[in-house]
Parts: sequence; C-alpha cells; structure tokens
Amino acid sequence: MTRRTLLRLRHETRITWLALAGGAPALLVMLVILWATPHRASVRLSLTMLTVGIWLMCALALRRHVVTSLQTLSNLLAALREGDYSIRARGTDAGGPLGLAYHEVNALADALRQQRLDAVEAMGLLRRVMEAIDVAVFAFDDAGRLKLLNRGGEALLGLPSERALDLSAEALGLAPALAGDTPRLVELALPGRAGRLEARRGVYRWEGRPHQLLVLTDLTRSLREEERLAFQRLIRVLSHEINNSLAPIKSIAGTLRDALGRAGGPAAVATDLTEGLEVIESRAETLGRFIQAYARLTRLPRPTPRPVPVAEAMRRIASLETRLKVTVDRGHDATVVADPGQLEALMINLVRNGADAALETGGGVRVSWTSDGDWLETRIEDDGPGLTETGNLFVPFFTTKPGGTGIGLALCRQIAEAHGGTVTLGNRERARGCVASVRLPLRGPGG
Repeated sequence: MTRRTLLRLRHETRITWLALAGGAPALLVMLVILWATPHRASVRLSLTMLTVGIWLMCALALRRHVVTSLQTLSNLLAALREGDYSIRARGTDAGGPLGLAYHEVNALADALRQQRLDAVEAMGLLRRVMEAIDVAVFAFDDAGRLKLLNRGGEALLGLPSERALDLSAEALGLAPALAGDTPRLVELALPGRAGRLEARRGVYRWEGRPHQLLVLTDLTRSLREEERLAFQRLIRVLSHEINNSLAPIKSIAGTLRDALGRAGGPAAVATDLTEGLEVIESRAETLGRFIQAYARLTRLPRPTPRPVPVAEAMRRIASLETRLKVTVDRGHDATVVADPGQLEALMINLVRNGADAALETGGGVRVSWTSDGDWLETRIEDDGPGLTETGNLFVPFFTTKPGGTGIGLALCRQIAEAHGGTVTLGNRERARGCVASVRLPLRGPGG
C-alpha cells in the first residue's frame, strides 16, 4: 500500500493499517521460526492462529483507543461550539500528551463558561440600566433597521418592541436623527413626543456588523424646571427691589399727606415736602437704574466682530478709571477679533470691580494679557480683601455691594460667552486680592 493510498483512507483505517504493519515483521519472523521447528502440524497451526489472533486483537485495541480519544475530544469541542460548557474529560494521565490535551480543553470550557456568565451579567445590567433611564435608546444595524430599544424608546414611538423591531428608521420617523453631526437638536414628529429632542449617536459592532446607537433626550421637562426656578428667582429679586422702593414712597406719601393736614407754618410744611420728595426721587432713581440694568442684560445684541488692537484697548479702558491708577503691564502686541463696544463694557466692569475692592485696602489694580496663537487671556488683579462668596458671583441680581444691582458680572459672562470665551474669578494664590481672567479666541466667535 503506497503512502498516497494510505492518506486517502479514513483516519481510523490508517491507524489500523499502521498498527498491523508495525506488528507484521515480528509476526512473520515468529511464523518462519514456528514452521521450521519439528512440531506436529496441528500444533503449528494452533500456534499460528493464536499468534495471528493476538496480533489482530492488539491492532484493533490500538485503533479503538486512538479513535475513542479523538471522539472524546471531538465531542468536547462540539459541546463548546454549541454552548454547553458542563461536559468534562476525565480518566487519563494528566502528565501525558492526551491528558494534557484533555486538561486544556477543560480549561477552555471553564474560560468560555466564565465569559458567558460575565456577558450574561453585563447584558442583564445593561437591560436594567436601559429600563431605568428616562431617555430613549435605539440600535440600528448597517441596513438601518431597528434591532434594540428600551421602554423610553417604546414610549417615544408609541409602539411595543415586538412591533417596532426590524422596522426601518424611515418607517419609524427617526431618519433625521441618524443624519448629521451629534449632539444636536432635531425636530421629530413622533406619536409619543412631537417637537425638539437632543440626539446623540455612536457606532458599535455586534456579531461582526456595525450598528448605530441613537439616544434621544426630551429636554422639555428639564428646561421647564429650570425656567420655573429662574422665574421664581427673578420674581423674588424684583419683588424685593420694588418693595424696597415702594415702602418708603408709601410711607413718605402718607407723611406728606399728614403734614398738609396739620396746622403749621408754611416753612415747616415746605421742609417736610422737600425732604419727602427727595426720598421719593432717590428711590425712584434707584428703581429706574435697576430696571435699566435688567433691560440691558436681556437685550444684549449679537456681537459685531472686527479686529481690535489689545494694547490700545487696554490703555483706553484703564484711563477711564479715575479713582486710582490702573497699571497696564504691557504684553506683546496682539489683535483680537471682537465687538469693540461689548469688549470695552466687559473690561470696564471688571476693572471697576477691581478698583472698588482695591479702594477698601488702599491697594492697586493691574491689567495684563498673554496669547498663545489661538487664545487671548487677559488678567485683572487687585489688592482688595478678596472674595468671600464665590458660588453666586455670576448669578443675576446677586451682589455684595451696597446699592449694587448684581448685573455686572452676569453681563460680563454673557458677553464673553457670546464671543466663544469664558470669564473666571478667584482669589490670588500668594497674595491678598482677587484675579479676574477673561479668555477669548483671537479669531473671534467660532474662529
């Protein structure tokens, strides 16, 4: 039998032939010696049959042992492929090659079983999280068909998952949310919610195929709550300020009415009238300033950017403060694209606040700036007492100054954010006083 013919045979047949071939030379030698001895023919025939029988039995036993071991490994691997990790191989020497193979397959079964348990636990946690959150979550395959959604998604679509799965994004009305950049607001007309929703989208792979994860958030409830809180705060502030003016006006008006009804000289009546009218005028002026400041905050126009030389603008702003000298630490020449009027209002407010604080301690105010090619950072440092209340600095109408409106810092932040920048305030680290930092893009809003 040639080697090519042997390779065409089944594995167990090849094992049988190889076992027979391995014992054949010894069998032939033994038969030659047996038939060369002067024994009777019946004895030689019996010994020949016994020898051939043992030879065949050993070959078949070897075949069975090899085939059984391979079948055991095959059954183990088939069980692993089918997801059954409970079957184990036993009964072999762990130090031998076959025992080592069984040991590795058992270890693989344990590892796969643990991975499946971890995956099941992770999937269970994911399901609980998706059920608990109040946002709508959808998963679409590469063909744009829905493969997963949570309860929030069912409520938004007005469909149970059994009816919604495998429908296309167009059929569900979610196609606009799968196009364009995210996060962004999209207008959707859905049975469970018609209006603007925040859309966030990501990509993940499942079973080797790309899927899109879409998260839709209804911001209406949060915005309404924030709006309600803002109105409550505004009403409290307006009520407080207006009552502070109306109370003395009412009191003085009553006093003046009584003075007119009393018998007295014209001089006394004139004096009372003059004093009362002065109080009424003062409180009316205070109330007018408050309303004007609020109107200015709510009617801030969009910036009209154009190039502004930083050094020239800072020197002009510093010269407007006449109560003390504002030092301008000249930095390198820089030009920022900004609305000149709004930038000036921003810096004047901060310089004035620094001067107010420095006048309390007899200190000074310094203005400096740096740029890194993309951003301009301006710092206003003062030698005042520092900040004691930092949580409400930018809250409209909150102020620590007697007679202040609480509009200045809120207006500063609104101007900076309209230019794509930020305003921060904090205490100086190594000295007494406060530092205000304004960070603006050199190329202007959106630059």
